[in-house]
Amino acid sequence: MTAISLSPRAEIRSSHRSVTRAIGRRLPLVSRSLLGSIFVFAGLNGFLNFMPQPTSLPKGAAAFALALFQSGYMMQLIAGTQLLSGALLLANRYVPLALALLAPVIVNIVAFHTFLLPSGLVMAAIVFGLELHLAITYRAAYRSMLRARVSPEAR
Repeated sequence: MTAISLSPRAEIRSSHRSVTRAIGRRLPLVSRSLLGSIFVFAGLNGFLNFMPQPTSLPKGAAAFALALFQSGYMMQLIAGTQLLSGALLLANRYVPLALALLAPVIVNIVAFHTFLLPSGLVMAAIVFGLELHLAITYRAAYRSMLRARVSPEAR
């Protein structure tokens, strides 16, 4: 038998496709690990306070943070949600549920940094991008949740 040799251009194209496929297979793992690590870290910080708190915040940001603290439960709820969801992402368990739990947290992070503290907008955009990428990756899990009409018997 004779081997079929590809032209150099065809070999480069074939090699490029295999590299693209390899990246495509690993990208959700990397995104999930990054997002999970960020939220495990943030959730732990919410309970253990190992990161220094900012000494000066703009008036609106300080008022918002104070309101969350004075509620008596909201900061613990947010930290618990972040910790649980981050751990689920890192463990690769219930990933669509973890993403759904994190969605309102991330919307508030983006809104907070857009309107009250623009200095953190880059990190907020990265977190939003990771969430969006993973939501698209796991979009099949959300199809039934996003139907306009559904009967109670639908499974």
